[in-house]
Amino acid sequence: MPRRTDTRERVLRAAATLFQTQGYHATGLNQVLAEGGAPKGSLYFHFPGGKEQLASEALALSGGEMCDLIKAALDAADEPEAAVGAVLQALADALEASDFTAGCPVATVALDAAGDSEAIRTACERVYASWTDTISDHLVGHGVAADRSAALAVVLVASIEGALLLAKTRRDVAPLHAVGAHLRRSIAEAVR
Repeated sequence: MPRRTDTRERVLRAAATLFQTQGYHATGLNQVLAEGGAPKGSLYFHFPGGKEQLASEALALSGGEMCDLIKAALDAADEPEAAVGAVLQALADALEASDFTAGCPVATVALDAAGDSEAIRTACERVYASWTDTISDHLVGHGVAADRSAALAVVLVASIEGALLLAKTRRDVAPLHAVGAHLRRSIAEAVR
């Protein structure tokens, strides 16, 4: 018999995937439960705050996984500009593998529901902050001034978000490669 935490994890992962591909409003709770293989009563048992709590936790999960990918790429590369290329290539590969349905794990929900729900807006803000903080800290470690690192990290995340949106819309990863080339040059100049 599956443990309660297994059910919670399955529901959370199903929700993260569905919110990423469909957005907040288009994702129904019955669909989440069906995809997660969970009985109907389990949703409010595990997520008493309902859909908002589920979305907030799903964003934290998928956003944390993306932050881990960013950190791993930064740590694995000799130079920060090479890490940016690795992150963009990983995103391009994931987008192609999903047949262009899964872009950023946060953007679809942010565009769809952040204006309607303070809890969701805050969850999105926390995820984006974790990404920019991770990038900024890495750049500071490579000698870039803290204020410049923070600004550059925002430019990187915003550029990558835009490139993902264009790539998803065009069903072509070329925007990710174009933005990647530009960002690599910008980072190389910043760390000199």
